Amino acid sequence: MSENNNQKTKKKALLIIAILLLVIAGVCFGCHLYAEHRAKTGDDEISSIVASSAADAEKTLSNPIDFKSLQKKNSDIYAWIKVKGTKVDYPIVQSPDNDEMYLKHSAIDKSWVASGAIYTEMVNTTSFEDRVTLIYGHNGYGDSMFTTLHKFENKDFFEKHGKFVIYTPKSKLTYKIVSAFKYDDRHIMNSFDFQNDDIFEEFLEMIQNPNSNVKNVNSDIGRKLNIEDKIVVLSTCITNQRSSRYLVCGVLDKNEKTD
Repeated sequence: MSENNNQKTKKKALLIIAILLLVIAGVCFGCHLYAEHRAKTGDDEISSIVASSAADAEKTLSNPIDFKSLQKKNSDIYAWIKVKGTKVDYPIVQSPDNDEMYLKHSAIDKSWVASGAIYTEMVNTTSFEDRVTLIYGHNGYGDSMFTTLHKFENKDFFEKHGKFVIYTPKSKLTYKIVSAFKYDDRHIMNSFDFQNDDIFEEFLEMIQNPNSNVKNVNSDIGRKLNIEDKIVVLSTCITNQRSSRYLVCGVLDKNEKTD
């Protein structure tokens, strides 16, 4: 009986050892698979982060305007406007305490100059987040300031030049030109309560279909303007017509980050 018991005990021990070895082998195999999964997952996460960073980098454009140097000379400079096909390629300024400052002063160093500067008034923010931003520039000083905006009176020119660009220190804002037309000399920002949706909608209707004998309208905007849109109006005088202004109106089409 004793020998039989010993043999049975040995068999049980061997069976237990075999089971333990199988369990250990299974655990080790499972750990190996998990480690491989984590390694792959980690690689995928890293690849995803790198790809995302690369995509963000692609979205960030190089800013051609050296705002730091400009603002060292005049801290009132906050943007730059370029209108292709014209001579409009200037800094935009806003005085913090005198709306008439840049009627007769340079944007570069605030020195007196008859042709003034391209500027906005304090009624507007400098973020271009207002529903309507009005930018002023003189007409009639050679081909400087906003004089060459009058090229938009020509239908062929208007149709071939459908955009203008505004740079800020952190962005490139592209505007589709909605219309260009002769208007009266009212102060637009003081004449319309653009916070009122109905009034703003009426203004949008007006710039899409101005009641003027001198006008060009872009019929290829691709949609109807709405109260979520951001409008920039470029305003200049008309030679020998003191009670009239010439307006070029654009709607924000693209807002791109710059470095």
